[in-house]
Amino acid sequence: MAPDGQMLATASAPNVYDSEPIPEAARAEIDRMLMSGDLFRYTAPADAPVALLESEFAALLGSHYALAVSSCSAALFLSLKALDLPRGAKVLIPAFTFAAVPSSVVHADCVPVLVEVGPNYRVDMADFARKLPDADAVMISHMRGHTSDMDAIMALCDAAGIPVIEDAAHSLGTVWGGRNIGTIGKVGCFSFQSYKLVNAGEGGIMVTDDPEIAARAIIMSGAYETNWKKHPGLSNSCAHWQNKLPLYNLRMQNLSAAVIRPQLPLVAERVEKGRAGHDRVAAVLNGSSYLVVPDPLGPEVRAPDSIQFNLKGDWTDQQALDFQAAAKRRGISVQVFGLSEGNARAFWNWQFLGEPPELPQTKEMLMRACDVRLPTRLTNAELDYIATAIVDAATEVRG
Repeated sequence: MAPDGQMLATASAPNVYDSEPIPEAARAEIDRMLMSGDLFRYTAPADAPVALLESEFAALLGSHYALAVSSCSAALFLSLKALDLPRGAKVLIPAFTFAAVPSSVVHADCVPVLVEVGPNYRVDMADFARKLPDADAVMISHMRGHTSDMDAIMALCDAAGIPVIEDAAHSLGTVWGGRNIGTIGKVGCFSFQSYKLVNAGEGGIMVTDDPEIAARAIIMSGAYETNWKKHPGLSNSCAHWQNKLPLYNLRMQNLSAAVIRPQLPLVAERVEKGRAGHDRVAAVLNGSSYLVVPDPLGPEVRAPDSIQFNLKGDWTDQQALDFQAAAKRRGISVQVFGLSEGNARAFWNWQFLGEPPELPQTKEMLMRACDVRLPTRLTNAELDYIATAIVDAATEVRG
């Protein structure tokens, strides 16, 4: 109930949970494969749907090589293994990321080292510089599509000879200084999970310009015996690594590729719509005395499918929870990262890492940082409803 005793209307609240629709063009290919049973990526001698996806995605990003796998987590794991890091290698990651990122580091027999993140959701470069000398690799999560200072990160890492992996799960279509995110470090990893810009339910892909990294990842992804010959341009490197590396069997299957491929030509349109929708809502939220949407860094042109904002001023935990409840009554689910029970984006919940480190800046941010999905299919009226509901909820609690 609202404070005046009247029920708040939610009939017009938009559904933000449905994923991006699958184009009709995918259905004929899916039906063909179901009739033939041709689902394994290495059955066909050439031009299997997964192989075509890899070629098309590499062209889209401007990369030499792409490898489609079962998830973005699998891509992150394979990237670390392909770097041939020693057991126990230290990998710097932002403290604001999804639990799958430190999990991939642990899976690769490495040790995650968490770096502070500021109120703008980007890596704190002072803490990064302090911790870099002890690192063997860096995995930068562009969390929720927010790009950290890649110029500064690459300058420090290149000078120290430390490889960089980009976790670009949320950043397909984002550009930094004219370069596609995911192509700046040694490897870039992307997600096709349902809540990403391209929806396949599950799936991931990694891109690189390094033939040795590509070859090692191909072998370890599950290109057993001579199946690596179906990856063009890498025969010499793959032949060298055949039978010398373990097979983790993280391959993508053809059905997933058939769902993804017709969506790639839609990426540019979805990026444009997502940015326009985000900026429309952000303008309303920034007009409130109680909310603030951090600005992107100068070289960044984002491709958002959600919006993050901070509770501005002196909010108590209870007020933040009351705000969540007030927004929910209006039909809008707002997640305060640090106050949502068991949230996989709050570093103190990563109990598999042991005792959480002291990261006061990141913790302070997470306790007041909010998250709302904004699918690119939303209309302006639906975006306006979301923005107004969020501002009204904040005003109800603080006004």
